[in-house]
Amino acid sequence: MAAVTKINVQHVRAHKMYSLELSPGVTVITGPNGSGKTSLIEALYIALQGSSFKGGDLEIIEHDAPWYRIDVQFNDGITRSVKFDPERTTGRKQFIVDSKTQYRLSAQNKHPVVLFEPEDLRLLNGSPTRRRQFIDRFISQLDPEYALSLRRYERALKQRNNLLKRASLDDSLFAWDVSLSEYGAYIVNRRHHFVMMLNERLNGIYTTISHTHDIVSVGYSEPDHDNMKQKLLSELNGRQEHDRLLGYTSVGPHRHDVLFHFNGSPALTVVSRGEARSIVLALKTLEAEIVEQQTGIKPVILLDDVYGELDKSRQKYLTDLFQDNQIIITSAVARKSPYLTVTLD
Repeated sequence: MAAVTKINVQHVRAHKMYSLELSPGVTVITGPNGSGKTSLIEALYIALQGSSFKGGDLEIIEHDAPWYRIDVQFNDGITRSVKFDPERTTGRKQFIVDSKTQYRLSAQNKHPVVLFEPEDLRLLNGSPTRRRQFIDRFISQLDPEYALSLRRYERALKQRNNLLKRASLDDSLFAWDVSLSEYGAYIVNRRHHFVMMLNERLNGIYTTISHTHDIVSVGYSEPDHDNMKQKLLSELNGRQEHDRLLGYTSVGPHRHDVLFHFNGSPALTVVSRGEARSIVLALKTLEAEIVEQQTGIKPVILLDDVYGELDKSRQKYLTDLFQDNQIIITSAVARKSPYLTVTLD
């Protein structure tokens, strides 16, 4: 099993320079709030996945520092580095994987990761944005074309919204409608596919965690369609005047939602806090299983300050479930532990 044995960061958020040895099993990083625990998780995520789950590159640089750098080493001797220098005119961000430089981390060089953060525990009653982020991050690990379509869709959406804010609309709006419908159709179709994949196994895993006979299912707010591209194009065209008054694009996959049901009712209205957390644990279990099945690599499990929000039975479930994966846990509370523990000041 490939595992990260060491990470070095320079000018990453609060860390001027920090080096951390990691266990191939479980590593626990403790320390008070503000000590930079999550920043180390974020740095590792960037090195393995190519981008942050928290913000843009400029936000990651330590205050008043000129650049940031992340270096990781694997137990098979492979090394990789990430360097970001905003002063460069080209190649501001560089990935060096086994001595080869690239400016965007290629799909074959991404290492699978399953991230579990506190906001995930509020996935069911959080915002639609959070649920879209969950499924988008999940699919992007497995489908490079999906990640590319997302970036292109977001760029086209920004251009269309800029045009909508003008006093009068011109014919160029239609060109952006075409782009949005093309990229949007791919996004919606892949979301439908993955929601269907989740539904095939989600309830069985939930039952194992909860020891109940409740039925959990997941759906998508936009009905499937034989010609999703044409459907989106018609919606965009039909809402042009309405969107001009609003000043933004009101239809498309950036407005859709991932819907959860519990015993046939909307989960948001009927589940208890414990039931909601068991559903999220089932989702994360399924995410790890699908990622490993489709990549052939055991993902690194990043548990960012979630243990304190789970009861002992759910903590044990997570530890038992991922006993064959490399796990990195952050916690504000130092606990007696048999695992490698590092305490930040």
